[in-house]
Amino acid sequence: MKKIVYLSLSFILALGSCKKETLYVYEVDPVTSQKDKNGKGIAKSTVEFISIAYADVFETAISQNDLGRLSLLYLAFGDKKLIEDLLVKNMLNSPEVQLISNTQMRSNIEGFVTSIYQRIYNREPNELEAYTLAKSITDDVSLTPVIIYYSMMTSDEYRYY
Repeated sequence: MKKIVYLSLSFILALGSCKKETLYVYEVDPVTSQKDKNGKGIAKSTVEFISIAYADVFETAISQNDLGRLSLLYLAFGDKKLIEDLLVKNMLNSPEVQLISNTQMRSNIEGFVTSIYQRIYNREPNELEAYTLAKSITDDVSLTPVIIYYSMMTSDEYRYY
């Protein structure tokens, strides 16, 4: 009787503890990464950033005195993004700036979009960029040329070659 109980108990335990092990296989598709199609991977130096931003806003070269003062200010400040933001903001709010008016921008939105991409990024906008910016200008009456210049000049693409 002991043997029967022992065998029965062993058989029950063996059935309950034996489970087929599930094998999980995770596969990953190979992906090749590429550089940005714009080819912009080299950051502009301090002098380059200030000179290019000044030329884009005022359509003239910056004087050596102004470039020296702004470079010193730029280098003395710890947060580079903040100082770039402040430099661009002050340039765009200067009374000497001659930007396109809001009325002129809205009378030829497609032409404005193309010209600002050429001026700021030195390239043509792709279809999505052109559509998105044109739609934003059309839909938002508070969007002015100064805001568009500011947003493009403080973007990462503007900071790099």
